[in-house]
Amino acid sequence: MGMSSPEVLHAPLIRRLQATTALEPGEAGRVVLEVMDYFSEPASELVRRRHRELREDGLANADIFSRIRTELPAYRVPVPVLTERQIRRIVYG
Repeated sequence: MGMSSPEVLHAPLIRRLQATTALEPGEAGRVVLEVMDYFSEPASELVRRRHRELREDGLANADIFSRIRTELPAYRVPVPVLTERQIRRIVYG
């Protein structure tokens, strides 16, 4: 089973995960790809997902919108600076 292009590209990271964890090469490759996929989520999908998750946790919209706004800069892919109003528009259309 050969490595796919993303796995070859991230081979040093995969090797590091193997060296610092008990993961096998295939498992480490899947972890890398899963984490990259998670942090590559488009801003609009991220906002909708986080809104849904935080609502399930019982937070009110005012707290959710503020929290999402502060979380956005931490994501791997640069996202635009969004106001709480823009976040509401993404969630509700």
